[in-house]
Amino acid sequence: MPTIEQRGVDTVPEAERTSGPRDLVSILLGSNLCLGVIVFGWLPVSFGLGLWASVTSVLAGTVVGVAVTAPLALVSLRTGTNLSTSSGAFFGVRGRLVGSVVGLLLSLGYTALTLWIGGDVMLGTLARLFDVPTGAGAHTLVYVLLASCTVVAAVYGYRLLLRISRYLAVGMTLLLLLGVLAYAGDFTTAPPPDTPYLLGSFWPTWLLSAVAAGLSGPVAFITLLGDYTRYVSPERHRPRTVLRATCAGLFVGLLVPQLFGTFTALAARAGLDYAGPLVATAAPWYLLPLLVAAGAGSVGNAGLMLYSMGLDLDAIVPRATRTTATLVVAAVATALVFAGHFAWDARSAMTSFVLLLTALGTPWAVITLIGHRRCRGAYDAEALQVHNRRAKGGIYWFRAGWHPRATASWALGAVVGLAAVSTPLYEGPLLALTGGVDMSFVLSGLAGGMAYAVLTAASTAPAPAPAAAPATATAGAPAPRPETAAP
Repeated sequence: MPTIEQRGVDTVPEAERTSGPRDLVSILLGSNLCLGVIVFGWLPVSFGLGLWASVTSVLAGTVVGVAVTAPLALVSLRTGTNLSTSSGAFFGVRGRLVGSVVGLLLSLGYTALTLWIGGDVMLGTLARLFDVPTGAGAHTLVYVLLASCTVVAAVYGYRLLLRISRYLAVGMTLLLLLGVLAYAGDFTTAPPPDTPYLLGSFWPTWLLSAVAAGLSGPVAFITLLGDYTRYVSPERHRPRTVLRATCAGLFVGLLVPQLFGTFTALAARAGLDYAGPLVATAAPWYLLPLLVAAGAGSVGNAGLMLYSMGLDLDAIVPRATRTTATLVVAAVATALVFAGHFAWDARSAMTSFVLLLTALGTPWAVITLIGHRRCRGAYDAEALQVHNRRAKGGIYWFRAGWHPRATASWALGAVVGLAAVSTPLYEGPLLALTGGVDMSFVLSGLAGGMAYAVLTAASTAPAPAPAAAPATATAGAPAPRPETAAP
């Protein structure tokens, strides 16, 4: 059994960077073969799309999302810390809190979604197998049980999560293959009769599906990839190999479960709800495998998200330990699960969440990639840790720890994205200029990236000095806690 990970967002030393490209594929594949990702394949069907329209929209969105997201893995390969902290090279050591907040919100929402759908399928399956009651008390018990198992995995950290993902990559693949056989007899290529085009016509609905179902998967990893590549050694593994492994892991790990979700949604005639029809139409012999898939897959996926949330909160509040931060965000995520089950409509909540967070996260990712290309992967690892040590100074201090032009560029991109978004709960004013089509992903990335490129065109990327002067510690600051102390 792996020991509890002691590292927060401090720099991982070379001796501990023992993972490789195969581990990236394992963790991205194994953790995503779960109902929290499968359910996104149901979204196109719930929007009124048939088989081929659903498949092409999910495929197109995933390809674009992987192309934008995967290169971020190379940032932490160079810095040895997570992506939010690494972004301090461009946003400032305090400005990197933008990435931490975006990452925290993304992981929080996806964790809650995974526990929500996983718990509903678990309880529905238990009800068919053993006539278990399905009231509020039963839902509460299942959600708490799943959340508790997820907390254990997240607290133990990267090594345990990697081991779980290796088993899930094989086990969940077999369970999904069995699922294809279980639902094949009821499969149809037409959407359910009670699901007209959500946006009134084909192409706007197809584009919405491409963003909400396909693109949202890779974008969910914009701050997560560094959690894994910080344990990969740049001295033993070439960046190109790491990039290929990341692309493969994201593409296969997201596309396979989402297509399974589309297949089962069509077979189960799941229009306005997914969990209920999925369980109700399952072949009796598949109920036990479905129960295992709902439980194990949810713990694996939510565990990784919760692990990332703990790192992000640890970065926002340096006084907190990673373990404490993980427990706090786990409580918040569990509260969101109850709100989702008892107060929200699943389709509207999912669609609104992914579109709004995509608009906020995309400009941050684009700015980080532009900065990484400009500095050619050269970072000062010590200077990136200034805020974590409650100190001041270093080459990434900029203006009081913030890079005003990078932060303003992100804010502009986020505002443009939110103004161009179309969700069941909110529509932005720019939709009148885009013909009612949600272009928030494209517009937010272009606005943020172009603003950053123009505002910093005359600037030179800070270069790490061979012997940089140490940061000036804040008066009275305590010594680094054990999590951030060098081994």
